[in-house]
Amino acid sequence: MENVLRPATVVCAVLILTLLAGRLLDLLLRQADARHPETPLWGLLRRCVVPFRLVLATAALQAGYRPAHLLPGHAAAVGHVLTLVQIASTSWLLVGIATAVVDSAYTRYAASAPDEARVRRVRTQVTLIQRALTAVAVVVAAAAMLLTFPAMRAVGASVLASAGVLGIVAGIAAQASLGNLFAGLQIAFGDTVRIGDTVVVDKEWGEVEEITLTSLVVRTWDERRITMPVSYFTSKPYENWSRGGAQMTGTVFLHLDHSAPITLIRAKLAELLRDIPEWDGRTGSLAVTDTTPNTIVIRAVVTAKDSGDLWTLRCAVREQLITWLAAEHPYALPRVATAEAPPRA
Repeated sequence: MENVLRPATVVCAVLILTLLAGRLLDLLLRQADARHPETPLWGLLRRCVVPFRLVLATAALQAGYRPAHLLPGHAAAVGHVLTLVQIASTSWLLVGIATAVVDSAYTRYAASAPDEARVRRVRTQVTLIQRALTAVAVVVAAAAMLLTFPAMRAVGASVLASAGVLGIVAGIAAQASLGNLFAGLQIAFGDTVRIGDTVVVDKEWGEVEEITLTSLVVRTWDERRITMPVSYFTSKPYENWSRGGAQMTGTVFLHLDHSAPITLIRAKLAELLRDIPEWDGRTGSLAVTDTTPNTIVIRAVVTAKDSGDLWTLRCAVREQLITWLAAEHPYALPRVATAEAPPRA
């Protein structure tokens, strides 16, 4: 009976200890978060309560499983499993703490920085650095777990001896992946494209929604997601409408009859722009840019604070000008001249 009660007592004690410690830590973090509303750090650290409990539980079991004769016939296996769990949970905890600290610093910076473009740049860099550090932590934790197996330690010397050859082979085999990885780092610190930028790639325009170490996601205006390798943005030309500011200039073309009243249309455009909230007031002009045997081409130039407002503004100007012309000056709309064919001789 003692062989059953003692291990059960130890396990129950460890569970109670970890639950109480986790509850106490969560309570302290709640109080710190309430006392310091200027920083989200303490609230973000509450995400680390679960890995903290796991680290504490495995540490307590490692310290007490042998004296408690927990599974005495499998002591070595139990110790090995606890070691593996300890390594994984410690890595999880460290990554969680680092992520909370970085996210807190970024949030405070974003709240105080007046330059939106710089905020997007810092956000892109922080995101990529976090993913890189997480990947490194996972790799290191996996390597440490593998080295706990005696067979892996035995082949360690031969692995190190052949590391050069393996590195060359891996580099050739993963050339595209490594290219994307370095392209991701180049984007992060070269500031060529940032999260939140409006871009045009392969004749599709949208907003950069996510950047990873190997891929980039563009959310188009119709809610589609285009996933592209980040190497595309370091090897091919693309349009970035957010570089140098989000303000944009757009055009509206109308094909009208030669008798169209240009002066009245120019005055009507100025009147319409004053009533359209998307117009930012910078430019609103109209000119005849071309002529054909049947029509003239009129171009209206308008401006808005960003690409979304510019699209709405162009559509509104086009619609209201056509509606006004059809109602007030129908003769200005293009007409197809028809005439009877002359009789054949």
